[in-house]
Amino acid sequence: MITRPRGLRTGGIGRVVRKVKWVAVAAGVVLLVAGCGSEGGADKGKGGEGPASGTAAPAEQGAGTLDAAAVKKEIAGAATAAGFTEKSGDDVPATLRSCMVSWSPDGKKAADSRQSFDGTVTALVKGGWKETRTSDQPMSVIKSLDKSGWTVKASHQGKAGSLLVISFIAVDNGPTCAKAFQEDLTKNKQ
Repeated sequence: MITRPRGLRTGGIGRVVRKVKWVAVAAGVVLLVAGCGSEGGADKGKGGEGPASGTAAPAEQGAGTLDAAAVKKEIAGAATAAGFTEKSGDDVPATLRSCMVSWSPDGKKAADSRQSFDGTVTALVKGGWKETRTSDQPMSVIKSLDKSGWTVKASHQGKAGSLLVISFIAVDNGPTCAKAFQEDLTKNKQ
């Protein structure tokens, strides 16, 4: 999480850093929505990226009845039940709030952040989310889960005592949100 040093006024470098962060997230979301992910690679057991075994295809774009509030509630419920507490931070830009949810736990407060991460993913799967892709490396795990036209990218990177970044970012895959992400990306290009 990027925090603003004391003494900087609103509109200073802290604001620029937040804008750059959201532009990067929006660019990733545009690629996600457009389906430009890697289709190749080794299977999960070899540390590469590939569809999780026994899972369904990704959900159809915009096919579901979930909204951002329901998705956030599901992520928060699964994460807190697994031992996480929400870390306060930057909110999703107002123009994207109906299309995107960002939930970050405070990894330092969890007894075992990796166990809590795995427990969160397991609870989401039990709640109807389908695990569609996994990339499992020694210091980085990224999982994609789909449900009702939404995709959650769950990531656990680093380890306790060093740089540790854990996030659950969900996006609505429907055409209205794809347009909103593209417009936000275009608006924030520098």
